[in-house]
Amino acid sequence: MKVAITGATGFVGSRLVERLKSDGHQVVVFSRNVNKAENVFPKSTFPNVEIIAYTPTESGAWQDAIASCDGVVNLTGEPIGEGRWTPQRKQEILNSRKLGTQKVVEAIAKANPKPSVLVNTSAIGYYGTSETTTFDESSPAGNDFLAQVCQEWEAEAQKVKESGTRLVILRFGIVLGMGGAIAKMITPFKLFAGGPIGSGRQWFSWIHRDDLVNLIIEALTKPEMEGVFNATAPNPVRMSELAQAMGEVMQRPSWLPVPNFAIEALLGEGAIVVLEGQQVLPKRTQASGFNYQYASVKEALKTIV
Repeated sequence: MKVAITGATGFVGSRLVERLKSDGHQVVVFSRNVNKAENVFPKSTFPNVEIIAYTPTESGAWQDAIASCDGVVNLTGEPIGEGRWTPQRKQEILNSRKLGTQKVVEAIAKANPKPSVLVNTSAIGYYGTSETTTFDESSPAGNDFLAQVCQEWEAEAQKVKESGTRLVILRFGIVLGMGGAIAKMITPFKLFAGGPIGSGRQWFSWIHRDDLVNLIIEALTKPEMEGVFNATAPNPVRMSELAQAMGEVMQRPSWLPVPNFAIEALLGEGAIVVLEGQQVLPKRTQASGFNYQYASVKEALKTIV
């Protein structure tokens, strides 16, 4: 296949490009920073990767390159867990996803021939937060800021169906791998100061990065996959269980909690990302026959840490 990817230099995208390359596929990487992309994917190692400069929220010549692709994976979006959610930051979080998806869909509509599939990211923030409710792909949307972002994001992706292109929306849980959320947790544990964040009762719905990459590849290659799928492992855990598993794997204590006020002082409204959670089950993902390599969080952490 020839696959176009936005957000390819990120935590998930870089691993996806590696996998597609090793499986012999051609990859078109759209990047805001060509120099960075060339460092991540040097031509000597990635001869089947083409890098094209683009501005995610603007139409441009980059859109023409989508016409020759079999599939598109749209991973673009400003990070939500870094820094305070000022009004400007919230607008950037929304625009990067909504407008970024709009421009990809616009490119597919113009393309001749058209890609047969768009795999578009969303997030389990779609469901809102709860300590008591269990969510699956059929659950309604929540009503907080992240739920609103996900609804507007997915609404833009849905428009690709007007072009006759198959759409798969993957609602990402918290992605575990060397980097991302785990990188921020490792240091306190190394210093014997690790523990749960906040109350410890909030749900943590996660997926190992390699399982996520496998799921994206299945979404690209299995024509029967269509619609919304939760990109989470089948066994979500509470934050206290995650901290305990982390302590066991690293052979460190896991009893020192990080209080709510410390996270709120650092992140403001954005603290919701780590202080509140949701128990999300991947019912449609499992029904599709997807096989998880890492179904338990302890197993996943062992391979990472």
